[in-house]
Amino acid sequence: MERSLIAQLPPPLPAEQIIALNRPKEDLHTTRSYAWNGWDFEVPPRVFLPGATSRMIHQRILDDDIDVRGRRYAAMGVGLGVEAVVAGLRGAERIYAVDVHPQSVAATKQNYERLAGGRTGSTLVPVVSDMFEGLPDGVRLDVVTFNPPAVSQPVSSDPDIVRNVCAGAPVTEALFTQLRRRELLAPGAEVFLVASNTADLRRIVGQAEDTGFTAEVRHRHDWGDGVVTHLFRLQREGAA
Repeated sequence: MERSLIAQLPPPLPAEQIIALNRPKEDLHTTRSYAWNGWDFEVPPRVFLPGATSRMIHQRILDDDIDVRGRRYAAMGVGLGVEAVVAGLRGAERIYAVDVHPQSVAATKQNYERLAGGRTGSTLVPVVSDMFEGLPDGVRLDVVTFNPPAVSQPVSSDPDIVRNVCAGAPVTEALFTQLRRRELLAPGAEVFLVASNTADLRRIVGQAEDTGFTAEVRHRHDWGDGVVTHLFRLQREGAA
């Protein structure tokens, strides 16, 4: 990865702007509803409600721009499980639905069985885990997606909001470190990461470089309110 990519990335927005843009809704501890792609979901309390940045991943899996067909796929921070459902219907070989939050993994399993069960030859592997620690030794992944809670300013002391929104750059550092330390990536594997300038993009991409990854910007979206979101595609240096 060339340092020029880091130099091209915008710095974090001012702290007060980040906090204002990420004020938490008061409904996280209630049951909510969500609809996408003709599917209706019930969102249990404390489970993350997907937003526009999550749909950047969901839509690209649906369109095969993030190609999971016949591949071993890990949906990190799977939340409600929309990407797991899409990956199953697109023909992923095996789907590791990973989240530190047990209720999110349970919701994913339920939604997968309801919307994709019996309609696909894919295997869903629900995993309650702090990052990849819960995956068995010997697992090799071809595709990983993550929309991390990388907002760089604390917006709440509620641990569920922190887990969903503002854990900051340490969460992406753990991602890269565990992928490398446990040798989880197969040759040619791809990691797709969503982050905006409400996070410290330069630090995140610098972490990736320091851990032996190369990065490119696969998609960039300007929301018109100062926030610019990037979808990064990362691979291990020298990956075949």
